[in-house]
Amino acid sequence: MKTIVFLVISNIFMTFAWYGHLKFKESALWKVVLISWMIAFVEYCFQVPANRWGHYEFSAAQLKTIQEVITLIVFCVFSVLYLKEGIRWNYLVGFGLIIAAAFFVFKKW
Repeated sequence: MKTIVFLVISNIFMTFAWYGHLKFKESALWKVVLISWMIAFVEYCFQVPANRWGHYEFSAAQLKTIQEVITLIVFCVFSVLYLKEGIRWNYLVGFGLIIAAAFFVFKKW
């Protein structure tokens, strides 16, 4: 559970580092890159321990899959609440296919 919590926190910071600057298009690119790097540092402070701890329980492929599913969920919330962009049906279908792929990663064959 600690792994999942840290991955969620990590992805919140990652999403702001990667996409938060889109509301500040008038800001100089070098400034948003610098600020994004500072935010990404905090993201790494959660991501690295999450992967370290999680690898005792999950394979690397499973950790990556968990991270991608969390990223999609965090991004959807971020996109709607922060960027004020809607989620279209085709986005949901695409995201759903990625989540369906997680089934194959975690299924014991």
